[in-house]
Amino acid sequence: MADSPFQADGVVHHALRVRYAETDQMRVAYYGRYFEWFEAARSEFCRAREIDYGELERQGLFLPVAEARCRYRAPARYDDELVVEIRVAVAARRTIRFLYTVRRGDELVAEGETVQVLVDSGGRPRSFPAGLLARFRGAAPVNAA
Repeated sequence: MADSPFQADGVVHHALRVRYAETDQMRVAYYGRYFEWFEAARSEFCRAREIDYGELERQGLFLPVAEARCRYRAPARYDDELVVEIRVAVAARRTIRFLYTVRRGDELVAEGETVQVLVDSGGRPRSFPAGLLARFRGAAPVNAA
């Protein structure tokens, strides 16, 4: 990939366009879609940090969302070009808190956060392996530009 979404400040950017199917009758993005956009941004974050979520699952480790919130500042509408910015606020022994901003150009559309807990296949909380925790905390991938 020529342009990496990984930024030196630890923020990863995920661009998207609001699809018609994501809007209500007033052509405003349905509120629940923001959480889907947050999830897509988390996937980009993991790719940028070279965190292979599929491999985590194969090892029996999962990161379910334990908390989620979103504050809507302005409506996103059909065909808007948006950027979801994601960064880690706190990466602790068993939890990670992500912060999100959704922007249309310079305009703030929404702010949100999620908290994930590392669990095993039985749903029991586990501690992050040191290398994985370092990646979440900001250790850049070896080949990052």
